[in-house]
Amino acid sequence: MTAAQDPARDAARDAARNPARPADRDTARHTARDAADTIDVLVVDDDFMVARVHRAFVERVEPFRVVGVAHTGAQAIEAADALRPDLILLDLYLPDIFGLDVIPRLRSAGHDCDVMVISAAQEADAVRGAVRHGVADYLLKPFDFQDLRTRLERYAAQRGRLLTAVVRGQADVDRVLAGAFAPAAVHTLPKGMSVETAELVERALREADGTLSATECAALTGVSRVSARRYLEYFHSTGNAEVSLRYGAAGRPERRYAWRA
Repeated sequence: MTAAQDPARDAARDAARNPARPADRDTARHTARDAADTIDVLVVDDDFMVARVHRAFVERVEPFRVVGVAHTGAQAIEAADALRPDLILLDLYLPDIFGLDVIPRLRSAGHDCDVMVISAAQEADAVRGAVRHGVADYLLKPFDFQDLRTRLERYAAQRGRLLTAVVRGQADVDRVLAGAFAPAAVHTLPKGMSVETAELVERALREADGTLSATECAALTGVSRVSARRYLEYFHSTGNAEVSLRYGAAGRPERRYAWRA
C-alpha cells in the first residue's frame, strides 16, 4: 500500500479539514453527561420470568438502565466483571451459591458496586447478614412496581448525595448518613385522585426545565387546570415538590412548582 492509499492518514486529513461542528460537540457533551448520570443495573434472579419482570420495572425508573441479567451466582460475578454495574439487584436463593456469598466475592474481585437484595428470604439471619455486608436495601418478594420504584429513587438520591458530599465536620457526616437510613415514605393518594394522573403530573414536574404553574402543567398533561393544581398541591404536601411565588405587576402571585430532587 502506498502512502497515498493509507486510509488512516486519509481519515486524519479529512478530520483536520472538517472539524467537529458546535452542534456535534454539544451532542457529544450531552451524551457523555447522560452516560455519567445513568445508573447501570445488573438483575440477578434464578427465575427467568421474575428476572424479566424486575428488568421491566427497573427500566421504567429514570435514570436507571439494565445492562445485564444473570441467573446464578457465577453468572453474576462474571457479568459484574464484564459490565461494571453501579447497582446489583440480588436474589438470595440462587442455584449454585447463596446470594449473600456473592457479595464478598465481588469485593475480592475489586467491584465496589452497590447491592440491593430482592428476595423472599424473611429469615432474621438473612436480614442481619445483608446488613453486615452493607447492602443498600432489602425488598421482600412479592412486591409491586411502586415498592421497587420508591427504593430505587431513594437509592439514586442517596447516591447523588454521596458523590457530591463535601465533609467539613460531623454535621456533614450526619447529614449524609441520615439519608442512608431514612425509611421509605409511603403516601396514599387522597380520595378522588388517580395513580395514572399523579404519574402524569409527576413526570411533567420531573422533566420540566425549571418550575411549572398549574396552567402549564395542565397543558403538558392534558388535565384541567383545577386538577393539575390539586395534584401539584398534593405533591407539595408530601414534600415531593417545592413551591415558589412569582409576583407580577398586579394581582395575586403565581404559584410555581418544582420536583424536589
